[in-house]
Amino acid sequence: MEHSASREQILVRTSWISTIGNGVLSVAKILTGLFVGSLAVLGDGIDSATDVIISVVMIFTARIVSKPPSRKYVFGYEKAESIATKILSLVIFYAGVQMFISSAERLIYSEPRELPGMLALYVTVVSIAGKWLLAWYQIRQGRKINSSMLIANAKNMQNDVLISAGVLAGLFFTFILRLPVLDTVTGLVISAFIIKTSIGIFMDSSIDLMDGVKDESVYEKIFDAVDRVPGAHNAHRVRSRQIGNLYMIDLDIEADGDITLNKAHDIATAVEKSIKDSVENVYDIVVHIEPEGKCHEKEAFGIDKDTLAQ
Repeated sequence: MEHSASREQILVRTSWISTIGNGVLSVAKILTGLFVGSLAVLGDGIDSATDVIISVVMIFTARIVSKPPSRKYVFGYEKAESIATKILSLVIFYAGVQMFISSAERLIYSEPRELPGMLALYVTVVSIAGKWLLAWYQIRQGRKINSSMLIANAKNMQNDVLISAGVLAGLFFTFILRLPVLDTVTGLVISAFIIKTSIGIFMDSSIDLMDGVKDESVYEKIFDAVDRVPGAHNAHRVRSRQIGNLYMIDLDIEADGDITLNKAHDIATAVEKSIKDSVENVYDIVVHIEPEGKCHEKEAFGIDKDTLAQ
């Protein structure tokens, strides 16, 4: 429970810092974009506004994932984080599409435009610095507690740094070439980046919800761990999935069919310990022991060494 409480505290604290930081940057960029007439800066501000929404959702999600298991959800509420991550990807996608449509309409139905004010340049520089610090902090904390939600948001903010850098470059060339249309083109490019980011986050969150693993090397570690245990042979039907940041592992092994039940239990216990020594963040391991050499039908789920080699 201490680990769960500590994880919740980090999630909530990091989310609040993200909310406040992105809120300040968003208001500054939106007001500046409206005041100086820069669509690129305005779009960058809207992108930061979606980050505020994301951070608020993260705060509520942190409260949910910390709840203890119930009779209805015996594996706990950790997957709420993956569900929240998927919702966030849809919010980001919507913002990107709206900005793309606005930029495209402004580009197609061109009207005489004035050059944006120099204030847009200053605010964008401040935004780049602020976003970089927020992204660095988020990914550091996300890796610390292995949170897909924090890491996804950190990646989103890393892209925001690139977006703001693109805005800065667009503004620079707008002033140098005296072509206000470049500001609109920059807004169009930024919207494409936002859409691409949302699709990446959406696909990444699907791995958890479909009981997959992001790091496929975990299976190699499991097979190697079993091979190190005397008396344990032919690990097969190995299945691994993640609940939050914790692994749930099931596997079959073979052992001498003439050993006692106590000896078989000792081998299974040794296999569990060997796997936990090799794989971080393991919550539970279920080991099923079969007599060595017994023919078993090919299972639809799980992998063996032959499957791993393919």
